[in-house]
Amino acid sequence: MDTIGPIQNRVSRFFIDVDDRNWEAVEATMTGRVHLDYSSFGAGEPVYLSPEEITTAWKELLPGFDQTHHQIGNALIESKEQKADVKLHATATHYIDGAEGGDIWVVYGTYHMTLVHEGGTWKFNSIRFNFKFQDGNLELPVLAQTRADEKAA
Repeated sequence: MDTIGPIQNRVSRFFIDVDDRNWEAVEATMTGRVHLDYSSFGAGEPVYLSPEEITTAWKELLPGFDQTHHQIGNALIESKEQKADVKLHATATHYIDGAEGGDIWVVYGTYHMTLVHEGGTWKFNSIRFNFKFQDGNLELPVLAQTRADEKAA
């Protein structure tokens, strides 16, 4: 039985849905509690969160960008029975049209994700981002946060 194809599709669909702000679909790809670790990027200690808590946090920033684009590649997938381990490279491009200081902020790194086969599908139970470097307008996240706050108000 081919497990690599469905796992790879799940990972690709996850990043596409994040970029499309399809929060309900993003939440459906996760288990009830997910180990989330962005500590290498200065986001504090790793935590266990519900899918809703994760997307709530992402909704506070990502809608402030006009567009985001996660490009993933070099995926190494190891699957054994009901668990999969995925390592991949990622480039996350964030765009705000006409922003002072530049339109683009790009973050480069790798992800280490684990998935479990649950309820007939693969679901994320751990997402760890390993920051490498960033480029472009490093003030864009602050502007995006302000814009997201204004949209939410």
